[in-house]
Formats: sequence, C-alpha cells, structure tokens
Amino acid sequence: MTTPARPGAFTGATDNAANGGLFTDTLVDGIPDLIGADVAAAEAAAANAKASETAAATSATSASSSETNAAASAAAAATSETNAANSATAAAGSASSVAADAATATTKAAEASTSATNAAASETAAAASATTASTQATAATTQANTATTSATAAANSATAAATSQTAAATSATNAAASQTAAATSATNAGNSETNAAGSATAANTSATNAAASAATSATNATNAGTSASTATAQGVIATTQATKAQDYAVKVNGVVPSTSDYSSKAWAVGGTGVNQASGAGNAKDWATNTTTTADNTEYSAKEYAIGTQTGQSLGSAKQWALGGGSGFTMSTAVAGGEYSAKYWADQAASSVANFDERYYGSYASDAAAENAHEAAGKTVAVGDLYYNTGDQAVKYCSVAPSGTGAPVGTWVAIAATDTSSFATKGFSIAMSVAL
Repeated sequence: MTTPARPGAFTGATDNAANGGLFTDTLVDGIPDLIGADVAAAEAAAANAKASETAAATSATSASSSETNAAASAAAAATSETNAANSATAAAGSASSVAADAATATTKAAEASTSATNAAASETAAAASATTASTQATAATTQANTATTSATAAANSATAAATSQTAAATSATNAAASQTAAATSATNAGNSETNAAGSATAANTSATNAAASAATSATNATNAGTSASTATAQGVIATTQATKAQDYAVKVNGVVPSTSDYSSKAWAVGGTGVNQASGAGNAKDWATNTTTTADNTEYSAKEYAIGTQTGQSLGSAKQWALGGGSGFTMSTAVAGGEYSAKYWADQAASSVANFDERYYGSYASDAAAENAHEAAGKTVAVGDLYYNTGDQAVKYCSVAPSGTGAPVGTWVAIAATDTSSFATKGFSIAMSVAL
C-alpha cells in the first residue's frame, strides 16, 4: 500500500483485489489491517501486564527475604527495613501500573472488537451497494436498447408512409401523362406521313453528298501518304542533327563528322587534335599545365605564376618573388642574371645594417657616441660618423679609440670649404674664354 490512512498500521496484505481485498479503495480495504494491528497491540499490552504482575510478586518475595535478613543482621537492620519499605512502595506502584495496563488492554480489546464488527458491516453494505449498482446498470442498458429499437421502428414507419404517399402522387401524374401521350401520338402519326415524303427527298440529297465525300476522302488519303513520307524524311534529318549536336557537345576523339570543328568538351578539357596543338590548346592546359607548353609554343597561366620549367626562360611570378630555380632559392638568379624581390629586399636590409654600423645618430659628445656604439656590441672604426648636437656638425672618426669608456678616439668635424678666396664666376668665364 502506497499511503496508509494511519501510518504504520497497514500491512498491505489485503489493500487491493489482487491480494484478496474486497474493494479497490485502500482506505476501506485497510480496515482489517487496522483491526489486526489493534488486536496485536492489545495482546502485547496484556503480556506486559502479566510480566508486571510477575515482577510485583517477585518484589514481594524480595521484601519478605529482606525482612528475614534484617532479623539475622542486627547491624544492617535499619537499612534493611528502609530498603524493605522502598521495595514495598515500588511493588505497590507496580501493582497499580499492572491494573492500569490491564484496564487499557480490556478497553483496546473492546475497541478492536467494535472495529471488527463495524468493518464487517461496512464490507457487507459495500458488497450490497455494488450488487445493486450492477443490477441498476444492467437495467439501464436494457432500457436504453429498448428505446433505441423503438426509435428505429418509428423512423422506419415514417419513411414507409412517406414512400407510399410519393408513390400515389406518381401514379396520378403517370395517368395524366398517358392521356396526353395518346393525343400526341395521334398528332405525330399525321406528321410522320408528311415527314416520310420529305425523308425520301433528303435521302436522294444524302446519296449525292456521299459520293462527293468519297471523292474527297480519296484525295485526303493521297495527301496523307505524302505527308507521312515527308515526316519520315524529316525524322531522319532530325536524328542526324541530334547526333551532330551531341558530337559538338562531348566528342573528344577528333573533329565533329562532316566538319573541321572540335567539340566544346575537347576545347575545355582536351582531346585528340587539341592537346598541345600549334595555335590550339585546350582551356584546362592553358590554365593549369606545368609540365609542357599549352599550344606547343606558349606556357600556361599556372606555369607563369608558380612554375619552374627550365624551358620557361622568363621565370614565374613566384620565382621573381622568392628566388630562382625549382627550389625558389633566394641566392639563385631567376633569369638573365637578375634576382628575386626577396633577394634585393635582403640586400637592402644588409645595406641598412651596414649604414647603421657606420652612422651612429645624434650625440652630445665623442665619448657618448663611442660608448653607445660599443654598448650595442659594435666596434668604433676610422670613418664612422655621428652628428654632434653641441657643435651642430657631422663628425667622423680619424683615429680609432684604444679602449672603451673614457679613452676616446679622434673625431673631426666635417666643415664646409671656404670659397671666399676663389675666383668669381665672371672672372672664371673670362679666363676660360681668354685661354
């Protein structure tokens, strides 16, 4: 049982029909469990009462023994009497508890008996209610079936009555129609006689028309034969043109029959008469061939971009960027003794490094320029330059220093040449003319 009505009291043995319960409601089916639990509790209380009674008798015996021992032991008489009195008090309390437990057990037993009686009555009433409900449900079903049958019969009767009424009306209508038809037949007889004469004339006309139609049919048959022959010839032409169209699309083993042209597929990916042919070459070779020329003369776009064929003497774009040869080596010339952009970039970087080695920059003194250069791991040499910010002049080293730190080399400022004593332009020209 999932949720007991009184926690801990249901055992779950008879709480559903599968386990022997009379109802599907766990609260009702759990009543026998409750009763069983109460009976068990009452029996346990009675057992406890019996045990308490035995304990009381034992205590009384102990008290008697204590009194006997008190007479024998004069020194412990007062203590033994006190203990005896205490034991007697405890025995009286135990007797009271036993009596109370016995009364409780009797009450619980009575309640258990009443609960059992009520449970049995509830089960009987529930069974009777279930039987009554089943009987009433059966009766209701029977009455519903009877009502349905009656309704169906009534509907069928109404339909039959309507059908009979419609049939009567139809019979009356048919009678009137028959009378009218008789009058019409008499009139039609007269008309038929007149029409017979007209039909004879029409028959003669139809014969004449039939003869003309026969002649037309013969002509049309002849024309149909001619059209059929023409259609067959056109079919042969169409088949030939279809084959030719297919050849123009996918043929790669030569020219299209009866022409000097190659197919679109041959021009795209290659074919007999197109591959590496002078003045020809397919689109694929022009785009990607890096093993030979595309038309027996020129190389492909890919070869000019990244190729390394020895016959391609102008060099590819990749070689001009990185270096010559099949390995794109920077130190190898690409073509005509010229080197790649990467080679000249490296040379330029080296030139800058060499210039930095020779020109120090701006410093306030010779010692400062030397110390900075030496601190960078470089050696001061004759011809090195720097700009002296104090003298506002470029100075060059004429004598290299003999050490580092305080000892310095000899630095000389580069001064402009004094031209004040030189001949003037006019005098120079005059002398030139005279000479």
